[in-house]
Amino acid sequence: MAPFPPRTQDSTPPLAKTAAEKKILAELDRMAKGHETYLSVPREDGEALWVLAEAVNAKQVAEIGTSTGYSGLWFSMALTATGGHLTTFEINHQRATEAMQHFKEAGVADRVTLIEGDAHQNVLKLKAPIDVVFIDADKGGYSDYLKKVLPLVRPGGLILAHNIEMAPDYVRAVTTNPDLQTIFYMQGAGLSVTLKKR
Repeated sequence: MAPFPPRTQDSTPPLAKTAAEKKILAELDRMAKGHETYLSVPREDGEALWVLAEAVNAKQVAEIGTSTGYSGLWFSMALTATGGHLTTFEINHQRATEAMQHFKEAGVADRVTLIEGDAHQNVLKLKAPIDVVFIDADKGGYSDYLKKVLPLVRPGGLILAHNIEMAPDYVRAVTTNPDLQTIFYMQGAGLSVTLKKR
């Protein structure tokens, strides 16, 4: 049997099941095709965020590094199904403003709380239990973010980190802790998927 071909940006896009999904996917498509905004993750990583969040029935997702909202919209695909909420952190005012506009266009602004400023301080405002954390910010800060959010993640919850080849200290931390189990999804830009064991 021949192996499956690798996914690319030109591969078949996801199919919408509901009107809400259709609206989010339309905004994601517009962002990708418009080339006017920075996309924080490739589409295949975005799809992974959606599938993982929906698979754990996420009600509370925390995203460190909103950027322009592209990855947050993928989480919104899951959260519209689960009735959940995204709390996302962004230090750059211009990107935060762009992200809120994208959330509004996609019809998910009511599911999103965007906190502007230094996430190293602002993540301390998060409350347990968190079902999924996504870290995609300053690579040297990944270990600090992990230390601060790990106690808030529920048992059976996930900690996801992007561009992990740029964060070796973080990789070491999530692969040497017996309370965690980590796998690596390398189809896109390098995503670690860490389970907080029950």
